[in-house]
Amino acid sequence: MSRRTVFWSIRMETVTISPKFQVVIPKGIRERLKLRSGQKVQAILYDARIELVPVRPAKALKGFVKGIDTTIARHDDQL
Repeated sequence: MSRRTVFWSIRMETVTISPKFQVVIPKGIRERLKLRSGQKVQAILYDARIELVPVRPAKALKGFVKGIDTTIARHDDQL
């Protein structure tokens, strides 16, 4: 087993599509993802399912690659 802490777990709940093709994201999922009313999400069709991915401001990405190894071999034309 990995020493890495697993933050995400699979959580499946059934929701109903309204006559206006709207769905309500269950409260537990909204809280876990810290979603806010009016927040944008991207709807992605992936095989036979729909994935909703929260759109995060660029500011929220600060530091997400901290510690990445940037010492890779590059061709002269890529410097």
